[in-house]
Amino acid sequence: MLSSQELGGVMGMMPSFATPDAVDIKATATIDVDNLKAGVDRIINDGINVIATTGTYGECYNLLWDEFETLCRATVEVVNKRVPLFLGCTSPNPREVLLKMKLVRELGADGVLLGVPYYEPSTMENAVQFYHDVAELFPDLGILIYHNPENHKFTIPVAAFKKLVESPNIIGMKDSHRTTNAFMNLQKIIKGHISVFVNQMQLLPYHQLGAAGCWSTEVWMGPWPIIHLLNLVKQGENDKAREVIFDLAGGGEARPGPGSKRPAQYADYCNVGPTRVPFLNFTDGAIQAAQARAKQWMELSKKYRPLVEAEKALVPA
Repeated sequence: MLSSQELGGVMGMMPSFATPDAVDIKATATIDVDNLKAGVDRIINDGINVIATTGTYGECYNLLWDEFETLCRATVEVVNKRVPLFLGCTSPNPREVLLKMKLVRELGADGVLLGVPYYEPSTMENAVQFYHDVAELFPDLGILIYHNPENHKFTIPVAAFKKLVESPNIIGMKDSHRTTNAFMNLQKIIKGHISVFVNQMQLLPYHQLGAAGCWSTEVWMGPWPIIHLLNLVKQGENDKAREVIFDLAGGGEARPGPGSKRPAQYADYCNVGPTRVPFLNFTDGAIQAAQARAKQWMELSKKYRPLVEAEKALVPA
């Protein structure tokens, strides 16, 4: 099993690579395996450090069981142990979580991306019990806590981690927007036990405060802007890192939700496919915003790709 010390860098939150008929409510097999394998292979070759599937961007809530299994099998096959892989098993039903985790174990992935059961808001005691239960049942799987307060209707308080660190296979967390003070208090508890990935826009200054890396959905339009940002932060080039963050913001951070028109559909990096039903109708403004973000990101990729490749050439083999 992976240790927390083996987790870090840029984590790509993978889309579910939809087939063209994913817009049809009657469709039952909407994972485009060929596009998935091509996209994942490319992003690994281009330097991504970790891959996590079936979060919000990967539509954990919107796949049939057979589609979930297809996605998991294809992703395990193409990743082929080249980078840590966490297959998302979040569900409103904790018993379905166990079924998904059994499949993950059978497939040989490194671990799971796992949020709290979310139909009703949880409590700290119930959330801690849930994570302890699944950790004990699957001691050979690494657990990456999926902390998404907005969608899961629950913020995992810092105090909860005094108990969560007791499970040795809870090794990481995809976190969302804690204050710097809360993050520093969190690090006092989890250091050496749980590696935290923060949002790409928080990498500076959170890396200095103990973050192992950052997560991003936008790397599927090209990972180079975020890889370059990580390299600068690691080198202590904070002024240059701030300039990259200003570039990324582009007048305001774009974080489209599941019902938004995804910019990656208009980028030229990989074919993520359409947004699944029930998200079919978009305003002209939403489409134009997605197209503009894709155009901006592709320009940033052209700007930063040569720098990333030059930085890579300086690293000893």
